[in-house]
Amino acid sequence: MKYFSQTILLLSFLLASNLSFCQFTQQDTLRGSITPERAWWDVLHYTVNVTPDYTTKTIKGASEIEFKVLKEGHTMQIDLQQPLVVDSIFIYEDMGKFTRIPMSNVKREENVYFIKTPGYKPGTVNIIVVYYHGKPRQAINPPWDGGWIWKKDEKGNPWMSVACQGLGASVWYPCKDHQSDEPDNGASLTIIAPDTLTAVGNGRLTNKKSNNDGTTSWTWEVKSPINNYNIIPYIGKYAHWHDEYNGEKGKLDLDYWVLDYNLEKAKQQFGRDVKPMLQCFEDWFGPYPFYEDGYKLVESPHLGMEHQSAVAYGNKYMNGYLGRDLSGSGWGKDWDYIIIHESGHEWFGNNITTNDIADMWVHEGFTNYSEPLFVECKYGKKAADEYCQGLRRNIDNDKPVIGPYGVNKEGSGDMYAKGANLLHTIRQIIGDAKFKEILRGLNKDFYHKTTSSKEVEACFSKRSGKDLSKIFHQYLRTVKIPVLEYKIKGSSFSYRWTNCVKGFNMPLRISSGGTERWISPKEEWQTQKMTDGFKEGSFRTDPNFYIEVKKR
Repeated sequence: MKYFSQTILLLSFLLASNLSFCQFTQQDTLRGSITPERAWWDVLHYTVNVTPDYTTKTIKGASEIEFKVLKEGHTMQIDLQQPLVVDSIFIYEDMGKFTRIPMSNVKREENVYFIKTPGYKPGTVNIIVVYYHGKPRQAINPPWDGGWIWKKDEKGNPWMSVACQGLGASVWYPCKDHQSDEPDNGASLTIIAPDTLTAVGNGRLTNKKSNNDGTTSWTWEVKSPINNYNIIPYIGKYAHWHDEYNGEKGKLDLDYWVLDYNLEKAKQQFGRDVKPMLQCFEDWFGPYPFYEDGYKLVESPHLGMEHQSAVAYGNKYMNGYLGRDLSGSGWGKDWDYIIIHESGHEWFGNNITTNDIADMWVHEGFTNYSEPLFVECKYGKKAADEYCQGLRRNIDNDKPVIGPYGVNKEGSGDMYAKGANLLHTIRQIIGDAKFKEILRGLNKDFYHKTTSSKEVEACFSKRSGKDLSKIFHQYLRTVKIPVLEYKIKGSSFSYRWTNCVKGFNMPLRISSGGTERWISPKEEWQTQKMTDGFKEGSFRTDPNFYIEVKKR
């Protein structure tokens, strides 16, 4: 009976330990991991062609994927989400021979197609073309619950786009739908739309052709690597104007596409915030990462999204976040949140991209911190501190910021405000000059690359000369906010960290009697004699550190 009870206890522990994994399916693994059917080939370029039908809410198209063979492989995984279906598949072998793949060599498992391919020689470059059609998943509440968006503007004109971050680009075109494999040589998107509408995509317009059937083909191209979910069509009754910005790498083209009846207020709103934003972010992060593709804002039928070189804008020409200051500090009400936040992603998310969506805080935490940096450029450091501290009211500490790997699962939504306050805390420890140097260094070292949270964390420790690993671990991988416990008795000051990971040793700036000083708390009580007017009634910790304080 004793051993039976121990066995039951052990099984209960194992079940509890693995409870978080029970919610994931084989489809989650296929979507979120580098499977053997993905590992042998590397995407070089996407050429996507799509024709939407607003009346039937259907699309048809073709996705041409140029790829390099890394090692021997005979089965290729192509992602395309139901209810879209593949019509036919063609292979161009060694950039020459044309072969149609029999559909008997294609097996579908829900949102994945496994395609038997000829044996390829490692190092060769080949192309696969997938023709498809169907009624794509319709967005319910974009951009959070995404898909294809079918709307009408205020004048009743069709207005279409896609929002698919997290959900995946395979919701509307066949691709290798994993964040780690961006097309090295960029992408081309051809949108076939009614003559009465304008179609806008990422990068630069390379061709516009009338099809003499009431439709026009618009071809857009990006030269830089790009996230799958950032390749996006916008179709609507758009007006356009062009501007230029003299930045760190020279002339940057600024292009704006907005609904025709919003042209004048768009000129006022964009004209006020875009150039100051670029000047601020180039100073902090380094040159805008996509000079070759230009910078665009495109009015979208949803709130906004960081679509590379074609940022989605839907903030209704209001200041703040649809008129609200998310920080509650008062410093977020006089500038357009969507312009600033989504543009910040051009550096963090688009230039620097994480391999796994579990590390999405690198996208959202750094970009959320771009907001107080913009406030600092505009109003000064005190205002920025207050804005960042105000963001804490949006933190739930419900689950860790970093999610489970390999299953296409994000961590907590705290990745925004908690990520920003983690960075603000680290900035206090390493100093402003070193902090800026690291931000610029990250955008240089990981220029147009994918990476991981661990690599970014290591860069901070290496470049700062301080071991920040426990701090990152505390805020990213637990829900515990460190507590400074302290006791004051006369001139004797005792302190320690509690509610923290083992070995947590974050230094802290404190003040009393008008004098600032640093202490180095650990998990064990430490006591030191204080002079220089140290008084219990005036003791405070620096509010720029995201911690809790408890007097014992």
